[in-house]
Amino acid sequence: MNQAIAISQPRPKRQRNSEIPWYQPTISPEHGILLVLLGSFFTGSALAQTWSSDTTWACIAAFLGLQAEHPLIVQVKKRRRLQVRYALWAFLYGSAALLLTLWLAGTYPLLLWVCGGAIAALAIDVVSVLRHTQKTILNEIVMFTAICLSTVFIYTATTGTITFQSLGFWVLNTLFFSSAVFTLKLRKRKTSALQPALLYHGVAALILSVLCGVNVLSPLSALTFDLALLKLAIIIWQRDWYCTCHFGHVARFETYFALVYIFLAALTVLPAHLPA
Repeated sequence: MNQAIAISQPRPKRQRNSEIPWYQPTISPEHGILLVLLGSFFTGSALAQTWSSDTTWACIAAFLGLQAEHPLIVQVKKRRRLQVRYALWAFLYGSAALLLTLWLAGTYPLLLWVCGGAIAALAIDVVSVLRHTQKTILNEIVMFTAICLSTVFIYTATTGTITFQSLGFWVLNTLFFSSAVFTLKLRKRKTSALQPALLYHGVAALILSVLCGVNVLSPLSALTFDLALLKLAIIIWQRDWYCTCHFGHVARFETYFALVYIFLAALTVLPAHLPA
């Protein structure tokens, strides 16, 4: 009977993880950041108004770079205990992303500046893990900023240049997707104060107004941030529901707004007819 009970009990998480083969690829469990990366792909390519083979390779490089972050951070958390699977795939993903970037940089040298920014953000992420500050608002915004650099990365790999408009879209994407940091914090008791969310959205709207004023962003593109304001207004209106419902409902709620934003933001820079 004791043996039967032991068999029927679920195995500890550590034991299940140890049974995963070292050669099995790791996949980032953060689905939200994949949506942010997708949005950066679409807006960057829409701004470039064309798609080439280099655009595809740039997307692959950005995806691999993002996938390298998860196993690297897991290994950093383990400190002195070597996790072969995570160390291996952090190396493979990172090396592949870097080699692809260097290959593209042979044609588009400006990509090295974008890659440097992403590496700096990754270093900040590693330091925040060591200091146990990875979940702070500032660090999460830094990570969104780094992922949204893919907007400039894709645009540069397609056109060979970095323009003020591509930088403006990087800022726009960062401000929109980072707004989720503040809305999701409302679900936690320690960070449930509404003032930080209101302050962030107000400052973000002001920044976008300035970018419009200096012609870095078109008014139509900047207006897509109104979706973040609308989302915040709905959350305030239905705050009890938002803060107490199952997280799956919140994830869908945030995803719907993100998808609509990506579609509209890309639409604002697409011409009536794409070049043949």
